[in-house]
Amino acid sequence: MEHRLLDFFTREVADKAGIKFWDKITDSPVTGIEYDSRKVKNGNLFFALPGLHTDGSLFIDDAIKHGASVIVHENENIEKKDGITYLKAESSRFAMSPISAAFYGNPSRSMFVTGVTGTEGKSTTVFLIWQLLTLLGKKAGFFSTVQQCFGSEVRYNSEHQTTPEAPVVQRFLSEMADNGCEFAVVEASSHGLSKFTNRLGDVEFSSAVLTNVTHEHLEFHGTWEQYRDDKANLFRALDNYKYCGASASFEPFGVINADDKSCGYFASVTRQKTFTFSAAGTDANLILEAIESSASGNWYMVFIPALNERFEIRDTLPGSFNARNVLASLLVVSNLLKLPVREIAQFVKRLKPVRGRMTAINKGQPFEVVVDYAHTPSSFITILPPLRSRLDKTGGRIISLFGSAGERDTQKRAEQGRIAADYSDIIIATDEDPRGENPMGILEEIAKGVENRVSVSNTERHKNFVRGENLFLIPDRLSAIRKSFSLAGKGDLVLLLGKGHENSIIYKDHVMDFDEITEAEKALGEMGYGL
Repeated sequence: MEHRLLDFFTREVADKAGIKFWDKITDSPVTGIEYDSRKVKNGNLFFALPGLHTDGSLFIDDAIKHGASVIVHENENIEKKDGITYLKAESSRFAMSPISAAFYGNPSRSMFVTGVTGTEGKSTTVFLIWQLLTLLGKKAGFFSTVQQCFGSEVRYNSEHQTTPEAPVVQRFLSEMADNGCEFAVVEASSHGLSKFTNRLGDVEFSSAVLTNVTHEHLEFHGTWEQYRDDKANLFRALDNYKYCGASASFEPFGVINADDKSCGYFASVTRQKTFTFSAAGTDANLILEAIESSASGNWYMVFIPALNERFEIRDTLPGSFNARNVLASLLVVSNLLKLPVREIAQFVKRLKPVRGRMTAINKGQPFEVVVDYAHTPSSFITILPPLRSRLDKTGGRIISLFGSAGERDTQKRAEQGRIAADYSDIIIATDEDPRGENPMGILEEIAKGVENRVSVSNTERHKNFVRGENLFLIPDRLSAIRKSFSLAGKGDLVLLLGKGHENSIIYKDHVMDFDEITEAEKALGEMGYGL
């Protein structure tokens, strides 16, 4: 893609980007946008970003050597070279969004774009909405933590980043529009919605979804209140909706989990109509009245109060919590396409689960193995109680294997341990992504929550955890997986939590390739299963 600079860098874009001054601007061709000097090609516009460990201004010369013709910077004291256009921004990171959107022709204005935010359930809900739209014959694209589709095949996201930087977001949307997509579904993380990063600042959303909002990412946002406020930017964006192709009758809307205590807050930040769903009997537009769950899926009864209508739904999504994600998806697609929820619900039985989200591994072993991405206290409390209830009926034990990320929110570690201990028989704490922290130090923080908890039960299972008997601290995740399988007996359930779809473990000095599902299958093979 190539544009003349002044074709997209207008006064309106400059004002929106916080750029007031530039020197000797030339209307040269701009062949692309980059913020990593190592990836710059001839004719690229380069954003010099401030960083935690270094200043992007230090890489301007390197970017120019690679062919950059336009530099967006915020440092006053840079050496300027002839033939280069320098654009001084208040924040070069913030400026990336409006400039990138303009460069790619504001692609979100040519599609209905749905944003999905929340602490848990984002990736699954994105995938379910996309599947329903596709099953109903609509051309749609999406991107999430796990997968991406720009109008053709679905591929896995090789990065750990949920919402990429603004140039990548706009490039993805542009590719969807070029491929004829009428709909796009975007996983909107709190980082991506923050005004500080502004990754999604110039995506014009036609609908917004809140799955829930609990304790997470305080190392970035500072407080829970700021975390929630940043997520609410998705719903504020509904008021700026400008899709040129929409009919006059279409109005942007929100979909909110009525069971979440912040439901009213999110509804209050937008002038647009919001629809609600509930799995706990809360007053809502769509209510789950009953559910029966098994390892192969769920059956549930749904009530629509406005129509005084009840109907059954069956899915093949392991985990009863997926009912909430299904209800949210039905409301979104119903309002996007102006179709009755009941008509869309017939396609739920054809929905596929997300890889690494309650993924069952069966190689003929006498115990269950499930891989899930759960890595927060709230996700633990979502998945563990119904599993505990199911295993209690059969007498099986739960063996939970998990860790906690390094250089991230430390407050959640003991809480993860406490919750896991209340519902598990055996706990194995292991590496997730230690990064620069001492791996064993992280596991000791988890162990404190296990050992110092106040139990929710008086059963024998919950009396205590003894290291070496039912509590193990094994940093090496490969060894930890094999230990969990060696302890499992007939009818037990081994939960491998925290990595899900991810393809690596991040350490201080290296990144280790790692796929939980593949490694679990390999470990079972070593035990003689699946051969």
